[in-house]
Amino acid sequence: MLDAALDSSGRSRGEERAPGALRAAGLLARLDGRDGGAVDARIDDPRRDPATGLIGAAQVRRASRAIAAGVAEVRAAGERPLVLGGDCTILLGVFLGLPAGTGLWFLDGHADFFDGRTSETGEGADMELSILTGHGPDLFGRALVDPAQVRLVGHRPPDDDASRREADRVDPRVLQLPAPALRRRGAAEVGRELAGDGVAPAWLHLDLDVLDPRALPAVTYPEPGGLDWDDLLALVGPLVRSERLLGMSVADLNADEDPDGRHARRLVEVLSTALAC
Repeated sequence: MLDAALDSSGRSRGEERAPGALRAAGLLARLDGRDGGAVDARIDDPRRDPATGLIGAAQVRRASRAIAAGVAEVRAAGERPLVLGGDCTILLGVFLGLPAGTGLWFLDGHADFFDGRTSETGEGADMELSILTGHGPDLFGRALVDPAQVRLVGHRPPDDDASRREADRVDPRVLQLPAPALRRRGAAEVGRELAGDGVAPAWLHLDLDVLDPRALPAVTYPEPGGLDWDDLLALVGPLVRSERLLGMSVADLNADEDPDGRHARRLVEVLSTALAC
């Protein structure tokens, strides 16, 4: 278990305190895992870089390299990393530390496919999937993920001009399964299909805003129409049991919106159940 307390707003929001909240809720003990400690992934520069449109671009590069080193160290020990964010920008560092050709199971309430020009916020968490696939700001001199190896799951259909613009940007090679389609097909069935739809190794990323706000309101950008906890457990179960899985990241718990820790405890319960399967 590796902490990466990266908040891409540069303003020390609640995502920055999520790894500590999950530790306080007993996640490490429940998983019976090794403590990989924390990497220095903090972003404290809230200014947008004029060249990339990204908040704290230089710090994002530094944080990404620190996360990559942590992921590579865990994998070199023959173990699977569980990286705790922070927000979804942690994925940039994760994929810097993974072998070329690794696929991505991307569970998120949003497509995260803006770029430095189209993002209203300039936050890395607005555009990390765009950056990873070579459609966003070029931070590393190359794309880190083949779009054809990405499975974008659980996002909501566009319902306003901004989300329609983002949806229009998504690379057509990315396989998409929005939340309504996932519920119609059944989360467990979708999980089994995703686990068996290729042979390449894959990383599982869970942005907690894939959940409906009625299930988990403690996220920074809640989006209605999402999954419930049972859906999430059914979907994730086949993925974490897959021999293809290289590791997992969890992002976007806003600890400031969970003052009594009850949402963190619920998440610990679900994660420990899924990873014990």
